[in-house]
Amino acid sequence: MLSVSIASPATLTFSPKPKFSIPKTSFTGVRIQHLCPQRLPSQTTSFRRPSASSSVVMMAKREEEMKEIRAKTTEEINDEVVELKGELLMLRLQKSVRNEFKSSEFQRMRKRIARMLTVKREREVEEGINKRLSRKLDRQWKKSIVVKPPPSLIKLREKEAAEEAEKSAA
Repeated sequence: MLSVSIASPATLTFSPKPKFSIPKTSFTGVRIQHLCPQRLPSQTTSFRRPSASSSVVMMAKREEEMKEIRAKTTEEINDEVVELKGELLMLRLQKSVRNEFKSSEFQRMRKRIARMLTVKREREVEEGINKRLSRKLDRQWKKSIVVKPPPSLIKLREKEAAEEAEKSAA
């Protein structure tokens, strides 16, 4: 679209308001503006959506994981939640020191923790524990947690100890 406006004292013509701002100047002559047409929806890039078969596979994996979690006792779930939160902390530390890590692990661990806590809450609902009491019990449980290093850190320490033993033996 092209709009032309001529500034003269006798006649004033108003052009449609442009979608972008025009800097004010002392220019009093002919101003020609070329307004770019907007892109049509068909011209915009489209992103691939996952196919129906891949979403079915993902759902089957999720259901399998939920069955596995439901087979565990509440104490096992609590222990695994503590371990996963420790692993999540280790991942955050690796990210902060710019070590190599899989960024997809963040989402995977957070979702696994959420699924475990969901199963834990489902069991509380079955027992008739209301939300307020559940939060109180949860606070007590969090205070009772003994801080211990996550399994990945234990493995790393064992590996370093084995390397030092090899160096001292050689």
